[in-house]
Amino acid sequence: MLMWMSASLWAAEPAAANPGTRGRIVVLGDSITAGYGLDPARAYPALLQQKLDQAGLAFEVINAGVSGDTTSGGLRRIDWALSKGAQVLIVALGGNDGLRGISPRQTEQNLAGILERARAKIPGIAVIVAGMQMPANMGAKFVEEFSAVFPRVAEAKHAELVAFLLEGVGGVSALNQADQIHPTAEGQKRVAENVWKVLEKVLNSPGLSVPRS
Repeated sequence: MLMWMSASLWAAEPAAANPGTRGRIVVLGDSITAGYGLDPARAYPALLQQKLDQAGLAFEVINAGVSGDTTSGGLRRIDWALSKGAQVLIVALGGNDGLRGISPRQTEQNLAGILERARAKIPGIAVIVAGMQMPANMGAKFVEEFSAVFPRVAEAKHAELVAFLLEGVGGVSALNQADQIHPTAEGQKRVAENVWKVLEKVLNSPGLSVPRS
């Protein structure tokens, strides 16, 4: 399960721009975000940084992934994660909730709370919610209720949605480590592509101030 207790708060290599003009993108997540089993430079937040640099977008990606974290943990640390400000928040939590059998209703309340606290701290922050899914052996009712949480929160809280963070990776043996839960370096590339499709749209949306390198 996604339940190892280690932490990562890591900023990828900065873009070629004056640091004072760079925006911040905070990725609040668990072991998938932290890059469990890999060099942090191969985790998807670092790969997003590369895409931003290549696109000439002067943002710093902050990897606030904590292995083993749940939505409850994210709710407790969201103020800390945003303590230095941010223009965009990506919330990639919930996988451990599901694997631990936490009520989808509780997960939904926690996710909504994270978004509410983020906007109370930084009015106008853009938020992306990354959806997760559970394996069939968790039971059809639980799987259905769990997967419905993420789009519902995104719609209710006017956030953008990555339908499934592990799209094209989950269940694909070659793209996961031996535990068949955590992506390999190649799997992380797929995850980065899933997030980038939505993040790029957010960064190009009217009303968001986008620094250029």
